Amino acid sequence: MDGTAIIIILAIAGVASVLLFALKGLLDQVPDVIESASKARDAWGSFRKPPAVPPAQQDQEPPAAA
Repeated sequence: MDGTAIIIILAIAGVASVLLFALKGLLDQVPDVIESASKARDAWGSFRKPPAVPPAQQDQEPPAAA
């Protein structure tokens, strides 16, 4: 009976250790995921915006056709 209790305790500790290791691995990836999402949002916003025209070009007339 004593041997079984020790095995059960070691098994529970091993499972807890593996779960904590996996959780740490997932949590280490969160900042990278947030940074990637931010870059994707910025890229999408710049894709949807019309291109800015410099003020010097707004005053000029287009060239005449020859």
